[in-house]
Amino acid sequence: MNERFSEQLGGNFFPGKGVEFLVWAPRRARVDVHVVSPSEQLFAMRRLENGYFRAIAPKLSPGARYFYRLDGVLERPDPASRFQPQGVHGPSEIIDPGFEWKDRSWEGIPLYQYVFYELHVGAFTHEGTFAAIAPRLGQLRDLGITAIELMPVAEFPGTRNWGYDGVYPFAVQSSYGGPVGLKQLVNACHEAGMAVALDVVYNHLGPEGNYLGDYGPYFTDVYRTPWGAAINFDGQNSDEVRRFFLENALYWVREFHIDAFRLDSIHAIFDNSARPFLAELAEALRVEAERLRRRVHVIAESNLNDARMIADAHSGGMGLDAQWNDDFHHAAHALLTEERSGYYADFGAASQMAKAFTEGFVLTGEYSRYRGRRHGNSSRVIPAERFVVFQQNHDQVGNRLRSERLRALVSFESLKLGAALTLLSPFVPLLFMGEEYGETAPFPYFVSHGDPVLTDAVRQGRREEFSRFAWQGELPDPAAEDTFLKARLDWGLQERRQHGRLKAFYRELLRIRRSEPVLASLDKTSIEVTACEEPKSLCLRRWSMGVEAAALFHFEEKSGVIACKLPPGRWEKILDSAEERWGGPGSRTPGSFRISGETSIAIAGRCCILLRMVPA
Repeated sequence: MNERFSEQLGGNFFPGKGVEFLVWAPRRARVDVHVVSPSEQLFAMRRLENGYFRAIAPKLSPGARYFYRLDGVLERPDPASRFQPQGVHGPSEIIDPGFEWKDRSWEGIPLYQYVFYELHVGAFTHEGTFAAIAPRLGQLRDLGITAIELMPVAEFPGTRNWGYDGVYPFAVQSSYGGPVGLKQLVNACHEAGMAVALDVVYNHLGPEGNYLGDYGPYFTDVYRTPWGAAINFDGQNSDEVRRFFLENALYWVREFHIDAFRLDSIHAIFDNSARPFLAELAEALRVEAERLRRRVHVIAESNLNDARMIADAHSGGMGLDAQWNDDFHHAAHALLTEERSGYYADFGAASQMAKAFTEGFVLTGEYSRYRGRRHGNSSRVIPAERFVVFQQNHDQVGNRLRSERLRALVSFESLKLGAALTLLSPFVPLLFMGEEYGETAPFPYFVSHGDPVLTDAVRQGRREEFSRFAWQGELPDPAAEDTFLKARLDWGLQERRQHGRLKAFYRELLRIRRSEPVLASLDKTSIEVTACEEPKSLCLRRWSMGVEAAALFHFEEKSGVIACKLPPGRWEKILDSAEERWGGPGSRTPGSFRISGETSIAIAGRCCILLRMVPA
């Protein structure tokens, strides 16, 4: 048959027509579709231009499972498989793309309204499924969360994995609930008025079940990532490799109504072409969003401190919508914990926290002791809403030797201080699951590979990764089931007194952020920060349309005074983390006072207070 139903990769079902198969396999002379259930069948595929093969099975229906048979001998799952119910080595399954969506009026939300909540599907609940997340959405919405961010859900080996070892980018992890489970979760989020962001990995594939190389030159030997072979985005045949990953991103938007993407480690996407893949990806998603009349945001994770990643395409940038700002985290973490090993060697000054507030990046061309060279460029002209900031995330918790959350490293007062730094900033905030109530469970790296040699390599790699830090103790075994079980959230903690007070404090911060126009405006041009190194403190002044607000951050253990330069007038206190209702030792700051010039304000140790100028 020469009839064509679509140009989509994979095995795609069309009601009344059957299934169309399309695969790119330039390294093969012959490809067949070997259906293994419900009854065994073999379909010869016709070779097309550029190494593609196509076949149509008019009587095949959803539920059928198949392999591609390469050159009559080698059987492999579909690189663009939509479902792998028997795992990464098993057959691919045809799915019915039909679904009863209830979000027809959903258009998404602008990026400046995002409050991200990053979660791992397997550890978020004891059930570890998409379905188990839905009952918690009400709590997150009441907290002030506007978007959940899912760690990668592409099919990975076994049932325990962070998700960055995924090997089937189109297939939703079977143990989480598969494609139907993810669609149901997105539906529930949109009904609750919440967006869904998805973490995707376009810099490498995991080592187990990775059969792309049997089909074609998906990988390159020119570059190398810390996790394996780099994707071939700029070499020979790279056009078709790009097509695979571009189609993948569009698939998540079209079929699953995903609202935003977090692109993992774009610094490991090596591409020297005149039109970089990242720019092409951003443009393709922008066009698709306009076609669907929805908002779709593309957010990068990068350690390059390169403002070009988030600069507009017309000014020579990649055109990505935002990026995670590790510098903001590092500056805050160094002040809160006094750690100075590893990449924290470049941080620790209050002035650096001030620079993070006013510019975004802290290292903008200065010498980095950690790297042994200059690092970064200026982000001064980049709008505030293009930076996502946080006190904790999966990397900053899990990539510690013992995977401690901030709760295990600092005092209760410091936890509140850290929350205020993030939520009173002019940037897009992100919380890591359980952070809001002080979850005590660690979040260590975990895997469930079937190959013991590979598992040993993972253990060794983790040990080497921590060599530049001064952390002491034993590394949790990534392959042990108990390592994963200990990472699951204990939702009962939030019912305890101190944990409940912390959650209430987060809720209040988010409420104030929404309700105070000067804080809801993500604008780092209407901001002034005064930093003091002795004692370590910050005075953050923000203004908008004649409204003035100020946040004072005190990083010393003992109470003291903060020198402030604020406009003259009457000021009132609207939040004080030291107050007893937030579990604090008691406030040192009066409820209101008049300022006539430079002044000093009394403040408790490890405390944040928020002030608002009273209109004349």
